[in-house]
Amino acid sequence: MVDFQNAVSIIVAAIAERKKVNLHFYSKEDQSIQQRTCAPLDVGPSRRAKIQNDRFHFWDYDSDQKPHVLSINPEQMVKIEALEEIFQPETIVNWDTRKSPWFVKRDWGSVS
Repeated sequence: MVDFQNAVSIIVAAIAERKKVNLHFYSKEDQSIQQRTCAPLDVGPSRRAKIQNDRFHFWDYDSDQKPHVLSINPEQMVKIEALEEIFQPETIVNWDTRKSPWFVKRDWGSVS
């Protein structure tokens, strides 16, 4: 398991720099450790979850179905590292961020 504060630091920096991350996490669905290339989106409670604890939110480019938002609990994260590859937030964010504002401040132009 990754230290929560260290993971937050990596994610916040990657959000600011628009850098993709390499994420290893325990998938409850698959009951195994999965590796994904993701765009970091936010750190904070999930608006959909019954339990409103802080989670890590990513755009999962490598999903076996189609790219989508992946929200994981801190205890599921095994490893995270920032990559040099840049992502374009405006190609991912297709929801109204005024209705669902970010928890982590960022300068992503129209999708901030």
